[in-house]
Amino acid sequence: MNTEIRNVYCVGRNYKLHAEELGNDVPTEPMIFLKPSHAVVPLDGATLELPQGKGDIHFEAELVVAVGRNYESGMSADTCLSAFAFGIDFTLRDVQSALKKKGHPWTAAKGFKSAAPVTPFLPLENLDILGQQDFSLLKNGQEVQRGHIKDMIFSIENIVEYIATHYGLGEGDIIFTGTPDGVGPTTSGDRFELFWGSDRQGSCTIA
Repeated sequence: MNTEIRNVYCVGRNYKLHAEELGNDVPTEPMIFLKPSHAVVPLDGATLELPQGKGDIHFEAELVVAVGRNYESGMSADTCLSAFAFGIDFTLRDVQSALKKKGHPWTAAKGFKSAAPVTPFLPLENLDILGQQDFSLLKNGQEVQRGHIKDMIFSIENIVEYIATHYGLGEGDIIFTGTPDGVGPTTSGDRFELFWGSDRQGSCTIA
């Protein structure tokens, strides 16, 4: 895929149980927000520095898809997407709660440096591949999240069409497709590992 990441689209509350665990309403259409491309870093075993002194930082494991060609009206997701990976949407949860109460954008809670670490991308020949296995997140060796595209409220096809129609999609864009239930806080020294089936795709340690 194109190594230069342009837009980083994210889908909020795309798993019913995750919306419920945070006390949020289940959305009736995709809830889209953005992260800066500078928030994307490799999940390659590195140690990540996250903001300190701003309350709880939560992990949210997600399937990430990459756009391989500029979207044209009526194009299928199979044609538009070229690769997939897995990432962690790190969130300053206390900051996000305060922003939500004020009706302010989520950028301060979602867009900080290293807020979107991503594993190496794998080629995506068709969407059926994504349904073959679960993805999971281990924290300090214990599984904390497990997800599968069948549990998404809005399918990959729906998400691609919605984002393309409302905002545009082009080569180099990536999409974080939402997190399953099980999100929780992280602290210094925590080690995270992302798996696709039984194969580890990437890892990081929190400074």
